[in-house]
Amino acid sequence: MTRSQTVSKSSLAQARYIIGENVVTFGAFLLFFVFVLFALFGNAIAPYDPVASNAAVALSSPTANHWFGTDDLGRDVLSRVLVATRLDLGIAVVAVALSFALGSILGTCSGYFGGWCDRIISRVIDTLMAFPLFILAMGLVAALGNTVENIIYATAVINLPLYTRVVRAEILVRRDAGYVEAARLAGNGHLRIMAAHLFPNVLPVMMVHISLNMGWAILNAAGLSFIGLGVRPPTPEWGIMVAEGATYIISGEWWLAIFPGAVLMLAVFCFNLLGDGLRDLIDPRMRT
Repeated sequence: MTRSQTVSKSSLAQARYIIGENVVTFGAFLLFFVFVLFALFGNAIAPYDPVASNAAVALSSPTANHWFGTDDLGRDVLSRVLVATRLDLGIAVVAVALSFALGSILGTCSGYFGGWCDRIISRVIDTLMAFPLFILAMGLVAALGNTVENIIYATAVINLPLYTRVVRAEILVRRDAGYVEAARLAGNGHLRIMAAHLFPNVLPVMMVHISLNMGWAILNAAGLSFIGLGVRPPTPEWGIMVAEGATYIISGEWWLAIFPGAVLMLAVFCFNLLGDGLRDLIDPRMRT
């Protein structure tokens, strides 16, 4: 058996052990899988066209034909919730990927080199953190325009300080470790030491933050849409649906806001629980 096959078998066994021993982690991964299916195949699964209106069934309560009821234009709420999964998860994934990539680079350089590099990066991050993050996102979207791309950029910017500061702190602890000194003596350059020796040891710590950030990114996108600065109607999006349904709660049409809000809550809850499981799966120390 080759070394790669041994590592793969060990990783698979570790994953089975962690998921089997922790029912909550298993449930979180299962829920995540369901959301991924909805994101990939939501249009095919949706029983109705999510933007097609039908005045004859407007504001119908949940029935066998419309499990989540219909909105004020007669659109099927379940279909809109399913289709909106791709947009909301897509915004969160791209925004978190951008902030993670840039924040990891800045944090690694800041912690490893120190000096003027650390001072410049730290002051920029401190400036960003001086603003209330959601207010900063509102300002960016309002200035740039409420498009999906600008929502992604704004969400990435407000998440950037977290990754930069966490990676910087972890690199500061490890940059003088024995294995780093050994890598220097072996002739490795700065870039290889940062990429191959330091950052892989920081990655398990970052998994928790990535998972939590996914939930925050979804909430941020939904919050911007809720106040009218996010995705524009009639595009299905959880925040828009909650905002549109909120005006009907008093009159008794509770399903318009409750079901999209419940799905939004489940998505955030799922990513909050995934962090610990991902950390255990990736951390090499858990495979001993």
